[in-house]
Amino acid sequence: MRYLHTMVRVKNLDESLTFYRDGLGLEVVRQNDYEQGRFSLVYLAAPADIITDESGNRSTVRNSPELELTYNWDPEEYTGGRNFGHLAYEVDNIYKLCEHLQNMGVTINRPPRDGRMAFVLSPDGISIEFLQAGEALPPQEPWVSMENIGTW
Repeated sequence: MRYLHTMVRVKNLDESLTFYRDGLGLEVVRQNDYEQGRFSLVYLAAPADIITDESGNRSTVRNSPELELTYNWDPEEYTGGRNFGHLAYEVDNIYKLCEHLQNMGVTINRPPRDGRMAFVLSPDGISIEFLQAGEALPPQEPWVSMENIGTW
């Protein structure tokens, strides 16, 4: 398992970038805008964790976590800690991990129907995302037929 990122929802992307980039000194590694979903994701990292290849593409050094700022284009009031999104971990086999957690009595809130992504909640209600390392695994039961449960 490898720790990937922490996601925080932000109300004003420019103000947040001023704080995290200009104030804390984090650097933008990449930004993705999703017009259909009406949101933007901006990933930041500490300068010492960033590498630039010959083409000028920036990425983080392996095992360096990132901060993901999620900006929803439509205004939303975040209550109950909802502005804190989730912790994310890359896992070797998402199906085995979810089965293991399920056997421990953990609810799989967002099952890995796609062989790529799943969400659970910690005992304290913290959302945890699991992402399959490499390519998504082929979809398989019982995950394909499982519905989402609650929120994450």
